[in-house]
Amino acid sequence: MSLYHIVLADDHVMFRQGIKNILEKGDEFKVVGEAGDGLKLLELLNKVTPDMIILDISMPNLRGIEATREIKMILPEVKVLILSMHKDKEFVHSAISAGAEGYLLKEDADTELFAAINKIRNKCRYISPLLLTELTGELFQVHHSGQLAPQIEPLTTREREVLKLIAEGISNKEIADLLFISIRTVENHRANMMRKLNIKSVANLIKYAIRRGYTSSAS
Repeated sequence: MSLYHIVLADDHVMFRQGIKNILEKGDEFKVVGEAGDGLKLLELLNKVTPDMIILDISMPNLRGIEATREIKMILPEVKVLILSMHKDKEFVHSAISAGAEGYLLKEDADTELFAAINKIRNKCRYISPLLLTELTGELFQVHHSGQLAPQIEPLTTREREVLKLIAEGISNKEIADLLFISIRTVENHRANMMRKLNIKSVANLIKYAIRRGYTSSAS
């Protein structure tokens, strides 16, 4: 049987080494590259094309969700397994919507890593058992295009707060004052929302807010 090539991306070197040691105990898997952040991961993929990438969400420079979107654009056949400490359903939805085939909690890695990899290799999705009981079928109703199904909400609670105020015509300065954050943070939230939702203009962002019922203008 040919080796299954894997790239690891996590900003904790010791954690990466631990996962590598687990994977390479047998003769089935080989780690062909490692990266400490999302941008270095994308650079690495110019040199090597693995069968699977196992990556963390919380990485510097380019986070795991954004890196997954980029990976799926340039290497759509490469499988992506998110390995994260985050248990919020929101992160799982975002990961699957970005194109990841699986989401494994780090606390499950010692017992579930091989199960996750093998399930994904067999063209199935994988979700950590600790999360699966909290999730519904909505998680799997993601369009193959990478767009979210209507019922999945990719925005954080704070982003929804900012979006509601933007849609109500509140200025960035007023939003910053109301939420006790900086104007730059407001602008960052708006940019992040537009990127997550693949929306190119503030006008369309406001339309999204109205459709979602975030404002009193919603019908």
